[in-house]
Amino acid sequence: MSKMKLKLMLAGVVVACAFGGNAMKFAWATPSLDFTGILVAGPVLLDEVDIKGKSDTEEVKIKTKGLWTSRVMHFTIAPGGHTGWHSHPGPVFVMITAGTLTLEHSDGTSAVYPAGTGFVEDPYRVHIARNQSATEGLELDAFILIPIDAPVRIDEDDPTL
Repeated sequence: MSKMKLKLMLAGVVVACAFGGNAMKFAWATPSLDFTGILVAGPVLLDEVDIKGKSDTEEVKIKTKGLWTSRVMHFTIAPGGHTGWHSHPGPVFVMITAGTLTLEHSDGTSAVYPAGTGFVEDPYRVHIARNQSATEGLELDAFILIPIDAPVRIDEDDPTL
């Protein structure tokens, strides 16, 4: 076999492996089930933020550097549905407005949030949100803050596989 044919065959194997590796990544990602989202506001470009506030018992600090994109979304998850495993490149402020959300993280920790409660998702922390009710729908609103030009959601592999 000539050196040229060998080089072409080797290049073909490298390309096939690259495409195969990408295809496997998509194959392991977990799609959502009975999960829908509606854009309420945004996307809106935000300048740098440096906010501080406090009372006698509470304190808040939010500081960004560079440009960020924000949006507000309304999500619904039908009984037995879920978001699929995913992460976000920025913080997501979540407010449960109806039903009960079960939040599971890739490290095995979980928490339950009934209507009227909320939480903040840390950037790049892999998680899945579930509606474990057999009859009650789940609704939540989210304020999403991500770096400019970053994706809102990053589909992740199921960490339990």
